[in-house]
Amino acid sequence: MRPKEWAAFVGLGLIWGSSFLWIKVALNEMTPLMLVGWRVLFGLAGLAAVVAWRRSTFPRDRRLWFWMGLLGITNTLLPFVLISWGEQHIDSAVAAILNGTVPLFTMVIAHLFLKDDRMTAARLAGLVVGFVGVVVLMGHDLDVTQMSGSVLGQVAVLLAALLYAGSAVLARRTLRGIDSFVQAMVPVLSATSAAWILAGLLDEVAVPSLPVTWFALAWLGLLGSCVAYLLYFFLLHNVGPTRTTLVTYIFPVVGLILGVTFLNEALDLGLAIGALLIIAGIAIVNIRPRRAPASVEVPAKV
Repeated sequence: MRPKEWAAFVGLGLIWGSSFLWIKVALNEMTPLMLVGWRVLFGLAGLAAVVAWRRSTFPRDRRLWFWMGLLGITNTLLPFVLISWGEQHIDSAVAAILNGTVPLFTMVIAHLFLKDDRMTAARLAGLVVGFVGVVVLMGHDLDVTQMSGSVLGQVAVLLAALLYAGSAVLARRTLRGIDSFVQAMVPVLSATSAAWILAGLLDEVAVPSLPVTWFALAWLGLLGSCVAYLLYFFLLHNVGPTRTTLVTYIFPVVGLILGVTFLNEALDLGLAIGALLIIAGIAIVNIRPRRAPASVEVPAKV
């Protein structure tokens, strides 16, 4: 990846990596569905302002609107609700490990449906090394009691990971050439509409009362669903789904850094090894094979 793409990758990892903390905060007052409804509403407000400022051009092809609307459900609404619900029933370390399967799923799906994002031995090795790093890093915080009796919570997060993977490949296949700001806004518009309709039918519409909840929702919306989606679609169409979804490996590292920096948590050898494995895995996936030098034709002697 080029420096600009690395900057977007790290920025996306920092934003989404810190989002799990604010999800936990908001869940103290909000149901999962209402949390998602407020989150995407904040995100839509931010994206609409950016699109209006840029005067972005919207596509006229109805099929593209269909795909973007579908992505709002599969890449935003359903995963957000599943992860928020799952985090009520499983340990955050378990959620982080299960979420780390996104690039593994993506690699398989991309290999089947994309010609420019094929599975290679180097990529497979890098993804496995990175995933082992996630397990080592988060294994330090695993609560054995949370591993039993929480099958549905684990299935929810795993299903969200599968939806993220499939959606990344779908967006790569169907939305090339569309303004990235429009690609980010229209799915969030679709997710917002669906979330509030479902909230009215299945849930009780609630307004946050605590300032910390408002801050958490604003953070999740303006950063986690506005800025993050702009970075996400930029990466998706520049480096491909497999390398973009590697960002999920950064989440536990972000949590580690935040814990050591702000909570005075100890950095032991196991945590350091896990973080290094994640970094090594990301590096391996992004190593480009050397191209053989072009053969120089030697003119025949006459």
